[in-house]
Amino acid sequence: MSLNPAMLAIRFLLELIAIASFGVYGWRAFDSPWKFLLVVLLPLVAAALWGTLAVPGDPSRSGEAPVSVPRAVRLVVELAVFFGGAAVLWAAGLPRWALISVAVLVIYQALAYDRIAWLVKA
Repeated sequence: MSLNPAMLAIRFLLELIAIASFGVYGWRAFDSPWKFLLVVLLPLVAAALWGTLAVPGDPSRSGEAPVSVPRAVRLVVELAVFFGGAAVLWAAGLPRWALISVAVLVIYQALAYDRIAWLVKA
């Protein structure tokens, strides 16, 4: 199910939203001049972790892994970025958006159960 083109498109959209959420947090939670730096730096760090730490042969990616990590580590990275995006929305004073984000992520993860099962498998 997780390799369905529609699910991959939804996953990509959720990735972008999660990464952008870190920028929203940087802007809303800090005062100048820090917010100008963090609005760029926090999303870049999240995107770097997301794009760099990968499992070789991951069917949802190109199959290549810039930095090869075990499946369990990749699962932690994915959950940290996805749900971390919701957490920083809450911390930025946007609880309604955070709850909506969590609800959508839980539904997506339930539908993409096969990916989680693949990442948990040793």
